[in-house]
Amino acid sequence: MGVQESRAAKIGALQGVFWDMDGTLIDSEPLWHESELRLVREYGGHWTKQMAMDGSGRPVPQIAREMAELGCPLPPEEIGRRMIQYVTDEEKKQLPWIPGVRRLLEQLRDAGVPSMLVTTSPRELAENLIAQAPPDTFAGYVCGDDDVPKKPDPAPYELAAQRLGIPDVLLPCCVAFEDSMSGRTSAAASGMTTVVVTGYLAGGYVPGPGYTTTENYDDITPQSLNRMVQRMYDRLAPLAGLRG
Repeated sequence: MGVQESRAAKIGALQGVFWDMDGTLIDSEPLWHESELRLVREYGGHWTKQMAMDGSGRPVPQIAREMAELGCPLPPEEIGRRMIQYVTDEEKKQLPWIPGVRRLLEQLRDAGVPSMLVTTSPRELAENLIAQAPPDTFAGYVCGDDDVPKKPDPAPYELAAQRLGIPDVLLPCCVAFEDSMSGRTSAAASGMTTVVVTGYLAGGYVPGPGYTTTENYDDITPQSLNRMVQRMYDRLAPLAGLRG
């Protein structure tokens, strides 16, 4: 029995759960927004709260370049460094976990379903989250420091699936939790079944890519996620050489 067939036999249709970090695992977007606004307050430039919210889910270097173009006198590299340092210091004190996340991570681990972190945040922040998560709940991560095109490109999710050994044909049997338009576009383009978490969107929900939405994790379990992808698995499993 192959690796993929063994996994399917153990846990059913659900091949893996892939998590964005900010706004889905932790309510950290306010920290990123504050990291940007405090730089403008201290050094000058034009950057509003709305502009900070609009940047949710985008890579730090891109935000830093835009802030420099709009008058912040620091070099983009220094803007990005200071943003990351502020958020890192705050998150190392205590991660603002979204309610229900830790319970679901533990349930997925106990059910034998691997979780992968897929974030545009730098490696230090990704590893800090995994270190503070319940033990053995993450099989790995893809982060903003990896040499791969960034969200909204599907490459981060495709790479994360490759690291778990999941064939492309079974990507629809994976669930991705995302919130930002950039992240939703990335996950959906990879072929994963994308669940949009709406409860922590600063600007409110905007229709776009995604299979379904949820405000919170109250009613989400490994079993409900498995049911979400079961019909797709029944159709695709034979193509992957698995028993449906």
